[in-house]
Amino acid sequence: MSTAPDTAADAPAQPDAQQPGDPQKLPLFALLALATAVFITSLTETLPAGLLPAISGDLGVSESATGQTVTIYALGTALTAIPLTAATSGWRRKRLLLAAMAGFAVANSVTAVSSVYGLTMVARFVAGVAAGLAWALLAGYARRLAPAHLQGRAIAIAMAGIPVALSLGVPAGTFLGKVTDWRVAFLAMTGLTLVLLLWIVAAVPDQPGQRDGERPGMLRALRVPGVPPVLFVTLVFVLAHTILYAYVATFLDDLGLGDDTDLVLLVFGAASLASIWVVGARIHQQLRQLTVVSTLLVAVAAAVLAVFAEHTAFVYLAAVLWGLGWGGVPTLLQTAAGEAGGDHADGAQAMLVTLWNVAMAAGGVIGGVLLDTAGSDSFPWTLLGLLAPVLVVVLYARSHGFPAARRDGA
Repeated sequence: MSTAPDTAADAPAQPDAQQPGDPQKLPLFALLALATAVFITSLTETLPAGLLPAISGDLGVSESATGQTVTIYALGTALTAIPLTAATSGWRRKRLLLAAMAGFAVANSVTAVSSVYGLTMVARFVAGVAAGLAWALLAGYARRLAPAHLQGRAIAIAMAGIPVALSLGVPAGTFLGKVTDWRVAFLAMTGLTLVLLLWIVAAVPDQPGQRDGERPGMLRALRVPGVPPVLFVTLVFVLAHTILYAYVATFLDDLGLGDDTDLVLLVFGAASLASIWVVGARIHQQLRQLTVVSTLLVAVAAAVLAVFAEHTAFVYLAAVLWGLGWGGVPTLLQTAAGEAGGDHADGAQAMLVTLWNVAMAAGGVIGGVLLDTAGSDSFPWTLLGLLAPVLVVVLYARSHGFPAARRDGA
């Protein structure tokens, strides 16, 4: 599962933007609303992973076809994030956020009531489009609501919705779908979104849009030495993760652990939370080391699943290792792209979020092909094969991309 990083397309707070309340304090209630929006965005993307067999049965299609509900969501984001962000760059931020979250309410409601595969796919595509707008907006919005010396903390609070979705949302949605119906889980998402819309109206201050509406300089960013390695690692690492995560319910079901899906995801999510905490504390001193360790942890998890998956205890051990490895990856890659990009950081971030969602879309497709042709036990071996070049590139890019020390020497 996974969730995509912010494009950093929002401009810094403009001189005439007014900060609410005490200028030396964080607007916590408003930031928690943004964190809830991030939670809904992340959970909407990954919720089908835990409910795949049930959705497949109701829609009357194969589980590999149902897995494309993750693909189409990511495709909607990948195709529209940059052009829509540029087209709406002049909109006031509150208006844009309300429009994006209303898109989630509509898409999840249609998904919940649809019994037609084609209609479900359209709804998921719309959700992906809404996600593209939200991901380009939320971190920048949080930054602009906070005083300068607290902007990093404001972004951390807003982005907390990602690990909460991983650690609590997906297993809770899987459990709810198991004890009731998978449609109830999506309807619950709609209900939460409606509450959030009222929360935004009441508690989130407005901010102006960008004045110039310029698109990020992506081609210029590609010429910066450290950017291509970071983008390569993003594309292949996310692809590897998605191939297994998008079909994790099917993988566990084939092992005879279908009833444990929610618990396995809970273990994975709790380990992801721990990973995010460690990465947040050490990233500025040890970005390179943390990226290497994350890659190795996920690779070891894949090896455990490849060799010892018939033993339940080893499946849970793999979930812990996978979560510890994966949880901090979005933060690591976003930070690496920003530092490598330098003056062209916005372009690097825009390319990163696009490639992230291309990888998720490709992971859903490749995972479906593997499921139909080689079976779910091919997923861990595929992960191992893909993570090998990731590790090589991270180790090779020691001067630019994943440097041994930060540019400022910290």
